[in-house]
Amino acid sequence: MKNECIIGLGEVLWDMLPEGRKIGGAPANFAWHMAQFGYDARAVSAVGKDADGEAILGNFAERGLKAELAQVDYPTGRVEVTLDAEGIPQYRILTDVAWDHIPCTEALRTMARTARCICFGSLAQRSEESRRTITTLLDEAPREALRVFDINLRQQFYSREVVTESLRRCNVLKINDEEAVIVARMLGIASEDICEIAERLRVDYGLRATILTCGSRGSHVFYDGGRSDLTTPKVKVADTVGAGDSFTAGFCAAWLHGCDIATAHARGVAVSAYVCTCEGATPHLPEELTRFE
Repeated sequence: MKNECIIGLGEVLWDMLPEGRKIGGAPANFAWHMAQFGYDARAVSAVGKDADGEAILGNFAERGLKAELAQVDYPTGRVEVTLDAEGIPQYRILTDVAWDHIPCTEALRTMARTARCICFGSLAQRSEESRRTITTLLDEAPREALRVFDINLRQQFYSREVVTESLRRCNVLKINDEEAVIVARMLGIASEDICEIAERLRVDYGLRATILTCGSRGSHVFYDGGRSDLTTPKVKVADTVGAGDSFTAGFCAAWLHGCDIATAHARGVAVSAYVCTCEGATPHLPEELTRFE
């Protein structure tokens, strides 16, 4: 069977933003953007048997985003989001919600066996049930598939065990500058240089690439044989919600298309910069960003 499927695996929820609610969750954001690049992408998560869950199902159907969203006996996830003066989000994440209980079905295992790319993070692994599903599906994925750990450390919802086991299962790590310092301390890496930390993680865990984002201070990609460094474009920021997820999608879309690392990096930067000019995490991308020559 040809490996075609792109999977965003983990949380799906409502971001309760100052201007109103918008669908969020890093893996769902990733799937949405990958679909805009023309890939067979779908979000895998769980929602409640409630009005919020029905609204997510209806929204995905309306936008044409494929999804495997189990309806479970827990409330649909919500995150209270406030923005500081620079548009940087602060999150209050509700606990024991639907995406903490993603069931591992045979249909999902079959899907994972056809994956070209699975993107996952640490947040949905805060519960044993969803963590078990995530690790099972990663283990079912083909050896050559991209397994992207977009780490997304949030509040207290991570542990050394989750981080190290995820690093062992991934082959691409996406991490930001603040997370790099936290992970270095967690793993006993004796460095405060975030670029050195990123490269050390790549080497220690045998990764194909480590993507390090540093907000307005640029971004870097470390890979076997080199590194790519780019500045962050100056744009009028509406908010930065979902910017990192769109970066990951732009990078992966280009790399899977056959672009080299530097070109994939540039596409991730461009997509992320555009998303920062929009409200919410999942705007429609203009054709010039989703087209490859």
